[in-house]
Amino acid sequence: MSESTLVPERQLVFSPSLAATIGLEEAILLQQLQSLFEHRPSQLRAGFNWLSVERDFLLRSLPFWDAIALHRITRSLVDKGVLLVESPPLHSADRLLFALNESPREVRAPAPIPEPAAMAATAPAAAATAAAAHAPAPRSAALLPSHWRPSEDLLQLMALNHNIPRQFALDQLEDFVFYWRERGETHHAWENKFRQHVTGAWRRAQRADNTSFRTEPPPLDEHWQPSADALEILLRADVERSFIEEAIPEFVLYWRERGDAPKELNSRFIQHIRSQWARYSSSLAHGGDPLPLPADWRPSADLFDILRLSHIDPDFAQAVLPEFIVYWRDSGQAHTSWNSKFLQHVKYHWAKRHQLTGSTQHGGQQGSHPTSRTRDRSLAQDLTDTSWAD
Repeated sequence: MSESTLVPERQLVFSPSLAATIGLEEAILLQQLQSLFEHRPSQLRAGFNWLSVERDFLLRSLPFWDAIALHRITRSLVDKGVLLVESPPLHSADRLLFALNESPREVRAPAPIPEPAAMAATAPAAAATAAAAHAPAPRSAALLPSHWRPSEDLLQLMALNHNIPRQFALDQLEDFVFYWRERGETHHAWENKFRQHVTGAWRRAQRADNTSFRTEPPPLDEHWQPSADALEILLRADVERSFIEEAIPEFVLYWRERGDAPKELNSRFIQHIRSQWARYSSSLAHGGDPLPLPADWRPSADLFDILRLSHIDPDFAQAVLPEFIVYWRDSGQAHTSWNSKFLQHVKYHWAKRHQLTGSTQHGGQQGSHPTSRTRDRSLAQDLTDTSWAD
């Protein structure tokens, strides 16, 4: 900004037609760089006029951009074939060494200011001439050299703007060169083509990585088991392994009967076991001294709540209650919690019925529980089976 209080800072002017062609930011920076040739000496080398300018000077002249923005717009001009740069990125270097991609004879001195009377008559022609003068002459198109490599600036730009690792970009170089050498096409800005090629490959690689983490859940059948992670979570919560295993058949039966098993079966199983275990532990906490089963004993209302959470029909529990009372009255054994014993009894028979149903639905094919089929056991074995009481 100007230090004078009377004269404001110099206004920035840009060509609308140039901005429509290469972009607004690019047009502002290009014309600002072009104006420097009017006031600073340049060096003719390799057919181009080269000029060095301090980064701090550009930041003062263009205070609405920082060093990273200047680097980004400069690289955009290079990719479009408008600007040539032979200096490190502006976000790390203190100077910009550049040349306009046009022959020296096209870098003209500013035209003299015409008289006011002539300005009105020549305004349309002058505007057209100014737009043509500001439009940069593109580099001639050329084939891709067989040993072509991207510049270090381009690799840093892709890492900065797209988080693309440098090695990933270099890994795409062989395919890029082979593809365009085979096509035999010519282009003005091969670095821009390479940037598009690498960013496309990077997006495809990211999509492939995301897809690889998606695994199909195992089928929900009589052989379904919770994952090792789900078991570990429940065991760390001090849930007994036997309690978990007894709950699997009823869980499978519930979701198979619904016919719309969710994808997050393991999460649902963890929630199911936790809610049951909380009620089960609460019932045990209220137990007293071991006592024989009373003749008029009936399960508590909390037990039926647990059965409903397990998706077990309460009527089924009532149906197996007489057998339970007869067995434990005859045994004369004492326990602290008859509710927990009866819960085990109901779950055992519910799972056993589910196994029999699954065996029948599958045409009697042998599964993981072949002993559950009645044809494999004698009547005496069925009548004397008290494994549910263990």
